[in-house]
Amino acid sequence: MTVRRILFGRPLRSVAFDVAVSGFVVLVGLAGGVNQPGGWRATGVAAAMAAALLFRRAHPSAVGAAVAVLAGVQVVAGWGPLAFDVAVLIALYSVVKYAERLAAGIVAGVVAAVGVVLAALQIEAAVAWWASAIWFALMTGAVWLMGLNVRTRRLYVLSLEERAATLEREREAEARAAVAEERTRIARELHDVVAHSMAVMIVQADGARYLFDRDPQTAREAVRVVADTGRQALEEMRRLVGVLRETSTPGPAAGPDGAAAPALAAEPTHRRPALVELPELLDRFRAAGLRVDATVTGEPPALPPGLELTVYRVVQEALTNALKHAGVGATVTLGLTHTPDAVVVRAVDDGRGRPVVRPAPSGGHGLVGMRERVTVYDGSLTAGPTLAGGWQVEARLPLRSSTGTEVAA
Repeated sequence: MTVRRILFGRPLRSVAFDVAVSGFVVLVGLAGGVNQPGGWRATGVAAAMAAALLFRRAHPSAVGAAVAVLAGVQVVAGWGPLAFDVAVLIALYSVVKYAERLAAGIVAGVVAAVGVVLAALQIEAAVAWWASAIWFALMTGAVWLMGLNVRTRRLYVLSLEERAATLEREREAEARAAVAEERTRIARELHDVVAHSMAVMIVQADGARYLFDRDPQTAREAVRVVADTGRQALEEMRRLVGVLRETSTPGPAAGPDGAAAPALAAEPTHRRPALVELPELLDRFRAAGLRVDATVTGEPPALPPGLELTVYRVVQEALTNALKHAGVGATVTLGLTHTPDAVVVRAVDDGRGRPVVRPAPSGGHGLVGMRERVTVYDGSLTAGPTLAGGWQVEARLPLRSSTGTEVAA
């Protein structure tokens, strides 16, 4: 394959086709043999033309020039048009189709026109020479136009492929930018969580210091809160560093229509929504036109602020996707399931709404944000169409609990 690439620079199928074309020209030249004008010398010219045609795709202009010179030798020798001169038409077609500039094809057409006249003058027939020239010109013109048509289609396909490759690179760049922006947002929010934990620790530690003598029991409880909060803050900080160090790009980041879905509203970065605010969030989406049927299963455990924020954001982004893609009037079934080892959020819309004319401002990047947030807590996210024509999103966030380490993370 390496030798083939060096010699021809093209796929095996194209090489095989060109070998067959060249072989045909050689066979036609051999068929004439000694009976044709020029005898075996003309056959040698045919073989030289055939050899040149092997490179007609990689070097069309050079091949066209070589075949034109060989045809000129044939005219000077006075052998007249022969059957293997079909190689001239093949070379003309190749120059028009494969040459880097169309000017080369125009030059080849002019040279072919001159050759047509010279070849017609050498024909000994009952008809006038100009009648033969017209016939040859019609054949040559048809081949030139066919090559031009194929060249136009070929360049059009190449432009489409280049445009598709450019769009793909732009989509990848936009996805990387969206991931970077969302990670920055997550980092800021997790920073707020850690800062809050530090503030709690300081307050509790100060209280314990003043209560050691007067109320030892309360002081011990304050110290316990300091220890638990410190461990939790350390874990949150570990996750924060993990997000900032992560360099890989997550999976698909687009919604059903290929675009990243926005959040319904963007809270300031210093604000940390909690699960107790979910009813208010659902009311906002209902006011926006969604029919939300929400159920909570299981006893909600005490969640770290960062994980609680993640659950809130996943619900927010899932409902925003439904509003954007399913449309106003769509019905969304939202389920929040609490188990001893995980929190599961599942949102399924029926896809039967009408499009939003002016959607609310974006506060995130749809599945990009959800996937990033869930990954921070070693969770999993699945999203895709339903058989009924809607869209479903399911996120599972595992809970890890250990005595004196973390209530849930």
